[in-house]
Amino acid sequence: MILVFAMAAAIWFGGAAMDAPRQARLTLLGLLYVAVLGIQVAFPAAHPLVQATGGSAALWLILGGFVVLFLGYRALLRSLRGRVTGPAAAPLMDAEKPKTLSETELNRYARHIVLREIGGAGQKALKEARVLVVGAGGLGAPALQYLSAAGVGTIGVIDDDTVENANLQRQVIHKDAAIGMPKVFSAQAEMEAQNPFVTILPYNRRLTEHIVADLIADFDMVLDGTDNFETRYLVNAACVAAKVPLISGALSQWEGQLSVFDPATDGPCYQCIFPEAPAPHLAPSCAEAGVLGPLPGVIGAMMAVEAVKLITGAGTAARGQMLIYDALHGENRQITLAPRKGCPICGSNS
Repeated sequence: MILVFAMAAAIWFGGAAMDAPRQARLTLLGLLYVAVLGIQVAFPAAHPLVQATGGSAALWLILGGFVVLFLGYRALLRSLRGRVTGPAAAPLMDAEKPKTLSETELNRYARHIVLREIGGAGQKALKEARVLVVGAGGLGAPALQYLSAAGVGTIGVIDDDTVENANLQRQVIHKDAAIGMPKVFSAQAEMEAQNPFVTILPYNRRLTEHIVADLIADFDMVLDGTDNFETRYLVNAACVAAKVPLISGALSQWEGQLSVFDPATDGPCYQCIFPEAPAPHLAPSCAEAGVLGPLPGVIGAMMAVEAVKLITGAGTAARGQMLIYDALHGENRQITLAPRKGCPICGSNS
């Protein structure tokens, strides 16, 4: 076997020294492999040539199998790269061309890229997307994790709260060591550790009417995971004004719900469905009423799914629909939503 490897080295490196083409050297190596395998099969086991070339055809078959697997893996990567950068992608001006995905990113997102509904163009769209998540709590935590894992290029997160011990039962992006840290920085650290290819923009402050319009105008989409109607109405109004889709989620004890509000596509806005905030005793907070720990993960992940669908154009987004999940009884319901005539926010429907 040493003799064969010596001959292979002479072919490869000797050919390189003589400027032989790479393809020619690979062809000679292939012929050498076939010749050695032929010797192992054609001659008796005790023959000197068989002994000098390894003594067993099985060893060469295993080696050949590894080579085939390696070449197949490289071919797959080239195919995936071609789907991202090839002619299937829409032609862009040079100044508008997005950064191509690196080989590591192609490997990381391969399960997305092989999905017919996403493909290379969809993964590039995710890389170019800018998504704002309002709240880094129960719903924001899983949404942020899955958006970053999915390769959304720029993710903003705004929250003025700090991590508390009582958060850790459900807000799984935060760790015990982060107690006392601003939630946006705790979330940023976890997302960057999980995926260094995304850019995280943390805003450690409360979302107010003075900044909401400028902030939302800088993003393509907003996910609202807040737990108070004042902020929900504020976010909704700004999204309608900026014509930015809003994915809104809510939780209560064992039940969660989510909707995609996008009046720019003739659907309702959040205030069409909830024109007035309910009385406090009718909508108690999670701290007052309690909430099942895994439930925010279910609804937050579903919010991330809707975001990926909107960005890539895959499937049918939950526009004009309210999806309701009852964890206690294992039931799912869907309610059709319609614009409310005379809504003061999306006035085009009046």
